[in-house]
Amino acid sequence: MEKKAAPLRTCVSCREISVKRGLIRLVRTPAGNVEVDETGKKAGRGAYLCRRYECWQEALKKERLGKALRVRLQEADREALKAYADEFLKPEPGEKAS
Repeated sequence: MEKKAAPLRTCVSCREISVKRGLIRLVRTPAGNVEVDETGKKAGRGAYLCRRYECWQEALKKERLGKALRVRLQEADREALKAYADEFLKPEPGEKAS
């Protein structure tokens, strides 16, 4: 019996293609909020980001995340996503945290 190929997704920031489980899914909920989807199963439009701090910073700064999710990010959502990146993702050496 052949093993199924792992699904691939693209980081909306750096555009690298990677295994779905290696990326972090963000979702625009039916209410219009943007949040991290730890399970990968929440209802709503999804987008994926690498586990690299710089990708999160770039996606938020250049509105790539909002464009991928087809929503204008609210300041509260933006702050929550920055806090998530600050807590769970480590900046590369020489890169400063927000």
